[in-house]
Amino acid sequence: MAETVTKIRFFTIADFKEEEVWLRERAREGLHLVRMIIPCFYIFEKGEPEDVIYRLDYQNNQESGDYFQMYADYGWENCGRCAGWLYFRKSAAQMDGEQDGEIFSDNASRVDMVRHIVRTRMLPLLIIFFAAVLPNFFARNIWSDGFWPRGFALFWDLMFLLYLFLFVHCGLKLRALRRKYSNES
Repeated sequence: MAETVTKIRFFTIADFKEEEVWLRERAREGLHLVRMIIPCFYIFEKGEPEDVIYRLDYQNNQESGDYFQMYADYGWENCGRCAGWLYFRKSAAQMDGEQDGEIFSDNASRVDMVRHIVRTRMLPLLIIFFAAVLPNFFARNIWSDGFWPRGFALFWDLMFLLYLFLFVHCGLKLRALRRKYSNES
């Protein structure tokens, strides 16, 4: 049995391009992805260093029966799934050209993926934010006379800041990707 290594690295839903680059760098070090564990654990198998292209596709468990076969026909190996993301890899030596290193045939498909991420990940976060985080954050500040236990108040403050960061970071990044892919079409 090959030796495995666990790496901890956090990526948001908008950081998938950075995640692809990071996985490629690990493969060049001889660490080949075996699986991922939510929220930020990557299990690698030690092996020979190799230049491997990784690509992620967000399907949120909605892929059809022919989906995996289509990628296999183009030489992509499915090496895992995690939280709606599918991970594919292909040796850089197998690439015929720059387009061969992409799993999407056109920018319209890329725009559709970004829209799918927004609908299935960002909108639920917004609902949670407006239904739970924001009301509790304001209630904590209105009743600051000791009604809220200190730990509970700190929890809602941290949740407010975390959600705010995620909305700004992911929202701006996904918007920029959508614009980039739309303008290149």
